[in-house]
This record gives sequence, structure tokens and C-alpha cells, in this order.
Amino acid sequence: MATSFYNKPGTVGFSANDLGNDAPHFYTRWSNPTLDTLEATLAALDKGEAAVSFASGMAAISSLLLDRLKSGDHLVLSNVCYAGVAELAHDNLRQYGIEVSSVDTSDLAAVQNAMRPNTRHVHVETPANPTLRITDVRAVAEIAHSAGAELSVDSTIATPLGLNPIALGADFVVHSLTKYICGHGDALGGAVIGRAAEIARLRRRNLIHLGAALSPFSAWLILRGLETLVPRMQLHQANARRVEEYLASHPMVRSVLWPGSPRHPQHNLAASQMSNFSGLMAFTLKTDSQRAAVRIADAVKVVSYAVSLGKTRSLLFYIPTEEIIQSSLHLEGADADLYRSNAADGVFRLSVGLEDAEDIIADLDGALRS
Repeated sequence: MATSFYNKPGTVGFSANDLGNDAPHFYTRWSNPTLDTLEATLAALDKGEAAVSFASGMAAISSLLLDRLKSGDHLVLSNVCYAGVAELAHDNLRQYGIEVSSVDTSDLAAVQNAMRPNTRHVHVETPANPTLRITDVRAVAEIAHSAGAELSVDSTIATPLGLNPIALGADFVVHSLTKYICGHGDALGGAVIGRAAEIARLRRRNLIHLGAALSPFSAWLILRGLETLVPRMQLHQANARRVEEYLASHPMVRSVLWPGSPRHPQHNLAASQMSNFSGLMAFTLKTDSQRAAVRIADAVKVVSYAVSLGKTRSLLFYIPTEEIIQSSLHLEGADADLYRSNAADGVFRLSVGLEDAEDIIADLDGALRS
């Protein structure tokens, strides 16, 4: 419903602090019927009690972390994750007095060793962007809860069809709705799913007061995308399987990382907790990747050389290793060395779309050999 306000005087207090769970719609920054439908659908898909939507995935995760953490608290964060989240933790949360430890959350001993008496929250991304590393959600949930902390999981890449973190013990699930859930690249959005009481608090405190409300029209576009999520994710996965097999045998390719492949070092873990592996993969080359990226960007025609992921169209983007290590992830020592061992001098992040698989492969083959 495209309106910014509702004419029901006297039914809702002027302050959002007075907002009750059964309050009627009053102002679209607080709630809206179209957003209600989207949130109820997302909560059902992720097996949560409730959901709250935001204007972007970054708005969702920023609001969640700022709600659950305060000065003096400690956050444990996946050391490989979406660059914007890493930058939020390193550049913003710390200036508010929140301590941050970035660790390899696929290493359960590293997670356990990172826990402190003041640890209040653990946030993981699985599969992780851009190297598709997998974290054992159930095991990390047990570690977090035994220390009195909460766990949130960014499941954007897996989608609710591929991974249900709440069923595995997570307290919150975060999605960038911009990606697979919308699927068409024409709307920004984000959401947090969890227990009803915490979601209501998140709505009152951070959605309303920070103001990152999702547009009802964007919510409608995302709902349209949800109608085809099942067949889209099936085709994304099927196409990715074909493309991964092609890249894995290509003489110029050093490695391919896709959790649906038995060649992925964590395939067994991925298969134990995921029911769809999505269409996102990364590959590295044996040659100078930076020069190859320029050549490939000019050569591809079916695949678009562009950022983002999860669209109907295949997207390819090069992420230089040293740049992301220093500017976003802030990796040092053994963590930086491990990232380099997986990413070489840079990864090509490939979001395999819904085109004919043979057309995608032919396009990549021509670009790689150009």
C-alpha cells in the first residue's frame, strides 16, 4: 500500500515508545500492510516468530547489532564476510565502545577462544562472501549460548530455501533482500527474523528511530520475487553445478569454490546443513588475475561484469586480495595468509544466473581465452 500515513486519530500514541503489538497502522515508517505481508512470509520461510524489514541489508544488520550491543560489550564476527559488515564493525562499532574480535568462524576452537566474559553477540555469515567458506551454525550456536551470548547468521547467499539457521539454534537471521530473495535486481531491502519480543523491540527502537524503512513499492517488488524463489533457486543451483564442473577442468583456472561441489573443502558440512547451494561461486586463475579481469570484463557478453549477486542474470566481479584484506576485512598474520591461500591474488566472484548453462559456459570460455 503506497501511503505514508493512516487516518485513525486517537488509536495510536504519538510516541513510538507507546507502540503495542496490536497497534493499527499509523505511519509507514512504523508499519505498512505490504510490509506486514512480506515480513510474515519471511518469518514463515525462516521458521522464526516474526520479522522486521529495512531499506537495505546493511540497514538490517546495522540496526540489529546496534540494538543488541552497547559500550563495553564484545562482538565475535566472521573474519571473512560482506565488506560492508566488516567495515561497520571495524570503523563504526568500535567508536561506540563496542569491542570486536574477527575470527575464522569455520574454526570452532577459534570461536571458543574468542569468547570473553563480556561477549554478548556472535555474528557469522555462511556461506561467506566472497570465498564461500562454511560455518557450522549448530556448533557455533552452542558455543555462543554456553557463554551467555546470542548468535545471528547472515544467510543471504543460502536464502531460506538453502539454510534455516533458527532451526539450527541461531537467535536471529539476517537477509539482504536485494539479492536472491528479490532476484531481479530492481529493489533494495533487508530483514531480520527472530523471536517476536526481540523483533518488536528492534522495530520500536531502531527501525522507527533510525528511520531506514523499506519502501512499500520495494516490498511489493520483493514479494513478487518471492513467488518464483523456489524454481529460481533450483535453476541457480543446477546452472552453478554445470559451470563449476567446467571451470574446475579449465587449464587457466587455479581453483573453484562452490559449496555444492565435492571439490569444496567443506562440502560435507555444507551438505549437512544446506538444502540448496545457490548460484554463487568464486574462482581464481593461475595467471595475473588483475590483467585478466580487465580483459574478461571487456569480453563477456552473456555474463555482466558488475557487482551484487543473486539476480536472474549472471554477474561477474573481480575482488583483489590485498585490497580487501587491508581496506575491509583487516586481516593479519595467519588469518591473512589463510585468505591468500584460498583467494590467491584475487577471486572472481561469479553469481550464476538463469540463462542457459551452455551459453554461460561458452561466454566464460571465450572471455578466459581472449
